[in-house]
Amino acid sequence: MHTVPDGVEVVATWDEARHLESPPLLVVDAVTAFLDAQGVGRGPLAWQRIGDGHSNVTYLIERGGDCVVLRRGPRPPLPKSTHDMVREARIQKLLHAHGVPVPEIIAVCEDEAVLGVPFYLMSRLDGTVITDAIPSLLSSVEQRRATSEAVVDALVALHSIDVTRGELASLGSPDAYLRRQVERFRGLWEVNTTRNLPAVEWIADWLDRNLPASQAASVVHGDYRMGNLMFAPQTPARILAILDWEMATLGDPLADLGYFTATYSEAGILTTPLELTPVTRAPGYLTRQQLAERYRSRMGLDLTPLPWYQALALWKAAIFCEAIYTRWRRGERPNDTVFGPSLETGVPRLLEMAAQHAGLASTPRI
Repeated sequence: MHTVPDGVEVVATWDEARHLESPPLLVVDAVTAFLDAQGVGRGPLAWQRIGDGHSNVTYLIERGGDCVVLRRGPRPPLPKSTHDMVREARIQKLLHAHGVPVPEIIAVCEDEAVLGVPFYLMSRLDGTVITDAIPSLLSSVEQRRATSEAVVDALVALHSIDVTRGELASLGSPDAYLRRQVERFRGLWEVNTTRNLPAVEWIADWLDRNLPASQAASVVHGDYRMGNLMFAPQTPARILAILDWEMATLGDPLADLGYFTATYSEAGILTTPLELTPVTRAPGYLTRQQLAERYRSRMGLDLTPLPWYQALALWKAAIFCEAIYTRWRRGERPNDTVFGPSLETGVPRLLEMAAQHAGLASTPRI
C-alpha cells in the first residue's frame, strides 16, 4: 500500500494537481474529506490500484482499519453516455435486491468537484479473480470443472431475473437491442480509428443482414468473462461477486453468452487480445461447447444462432480495442507498453475470428 502518494496518478491536494499536464486520478485530501462525511475510517489513508483495467479505474482504500473500494471513470474528457459511475452503482443496488452476487454499494459521489468525475465506494470482498494462475484450492480437476459450471450458472441466474416490472425495467428497452448494437458500434469505428480495415464494414454488413430474432429479454452484463468474476476463497467453487457493470443494460441474453464463449480460452484455439484468463486452456475446465450446452439446458433457448452473437462480440471488441490503440498511438497512454502496441495486430486478429464465427470463408484485406 502507498502511504505517501504522489505523481501524476495520485496527488495530495488539488493545489498540486494544478501543475500537472493532465488531471490526477486520486486526490488524497478530497477523498479523505468524502470518507469523513460518510463515516468511513479515521486518520490518514493508504491506497492501492486494483487491476489493470483499460477503462474505469479501481482503488483499494484503507483507513483506520476500514477497507473500501473506490471506482471512478478515466480522466476527462469522457465520451457521452460512457463511464457512468452513478448508473453503474444504481444497477448493482437493484441487482443486489434480486440476489445477484455484487459488492455492497456504500456511497455514491455525483459531485465532480471532488475528483473531477463521479465515483462510488463499495465493500471490499475477500475473494479471488482468476486470470493467469489457478488458485490452489480450485486446482483439482473436479474444482476446475466446478469453476466453469459456476460461471455458467451465475449467468443463467442473472438472465432469469424478470426485467418486465419494477425498477429494473427502467434500465433500458430490450426492443431492437441487437440492431442498436450493430448501428452504434458501426458508427464508433470511424471516430476511433486512423487506419483502413475494410473487414469492419464487411462484417457489419453481414451482421445487419443476418440479424436474429431475440428469444428473451434480460439484464445483459456486457462484459461477462472470468476476469470479471470473484470466487470465494474456499471449495466448492462459488462466485462471490460479479464485477464491472459499466456496460450493463436490458437486451438479448445471448449477447452475454456469445461474448463469454467467444473470448473464453480453450486449448487449440488461437489467442486474441481478449484472452485475459488463459488458465481455462488447462485440462478440467469445460470447453466452449460444454459451457454453451450447460447454459442451453438451463435456459431453454435455441442456440442455433450463437455464432452470430460470437461474431458480434469479437467485432465489437475489435472496435473498442481500436479506440485504445488509437489513444496509445496519440501518446494518451504513456504507461501502456504492452497492451496498446499489441493491438496493431490484435485488432485485425479479432476481425479475422469474428469472420470465422460468421462462416465467412474469405475476407477483404483486414
